[in-house]
Amino acid sequence: MSSASFYKSIGYKILMALSGLFLMFFLLQHLTINMMSVISPELFNEVSHFMGTNPLVQFLLQPVLIFAVVFHFVMGIFLEIRNRNSRTIKYAYNKPSTNSNWVSRNMIFSGLTVLAFLALHFIDFWIPEINYKYVAVLAEDPTRYFSELQHKFTQLPRVIAYVISFVFLSLHLLHGFQSSFQSVGVSGSKSRLKLHKFGNIFAVVIPLGFVFVALFHYLTQSH
Repeated sequence: MSSASFYKSIGYKILMALSGLFLMFFLLQHLTINMMSVISPELFNEVSHFMGTNPLVQFLLQPVLIFAVVFHFVMGIFLEIRNRNSRTIKYAYNKPSTNSNWVSRNMIFSGLTVLAFLALHFIDFWIPEINYKYVAVLAEDPTRYFSELQHKFTQLPRVIAYVISFVFLSLHLLHGFQSSFQSVGVSGSKSRLKLHKFGNIFAVVIPLGFVFVALFHYLTQSH
């Protein structure tokens, strides 16, 4: 590999890592707001109303988030294809199971599963929100957010789809978190050990929190 190709490859990985870290921060913020729906419907409505009507969030942060999601998955697919094409030894002779775990070898599949979940999430929440504000142009109701959230978790098949998606998100994060910090230069043994522990906790607790929210709203409603 030439030096130009090497630095280009490093640049791709850094961009992938930075977009991934940004999305991890979004997951934490998103879960924090969702957990408020378990604690207090009024608090959830208040915070959701602020996020849904604040111009900075709507016209700056939201487009940046959408771009980051698209960029991260497009870059992930690009790097996966690039890596497969650059292999000089047949996959069958690499003995991948002895050199890496299942998660790292199948990031593309867990990523596509998460992408499918995001599509469902957009259909469930983002598209209706855009329709409410900019198509139907309905009067803003600050108390509507909690009931809208609950309504999405009335059907068991949708809840199961969410739970499965968050399991795959956890698997994706388990490998992606360490890879992100390694790509941006955190490679010291002590630092990597701490990040490995923190990454494992993050990769389990955050998806588990989303699963809890979905199950809570399903189980606390009459069907």
